[in-house]
Amino acid sequence: MKPIGKYIVIKTIEEEIETSSGLLLSADDVSAMRYKKGRVIEPGSDVSVIKSEDVIYYDKNSGFTMMINDESYTIIQEGNVVVVI
Repeated sequence: MKPIGKYIVIKTIEEEIETSSGLLLSADDVSAMRYKKGRVIEPGSDVSVIKSEDVIYYDKNSGFTMMINDESYTIIQEGNVVVVI
């Protein structure tokens, strides 16, 4: 699978977050946040900074979901990535 242009194929990471005070946020609480965490499966042909296996935060309102080989992937554009870890 090779995305074209500025598209990036990612797998969303579902996570629970613990606040500094020790409060554990559930997956439902985390899903209400604007930015989601994901692992890059394959960057597009015109993406230069983001590499495969990078962990990123992206705007959850962007992109779309596709089934490829019976697996669900999220497709976003490079401009929707806000942080690379």
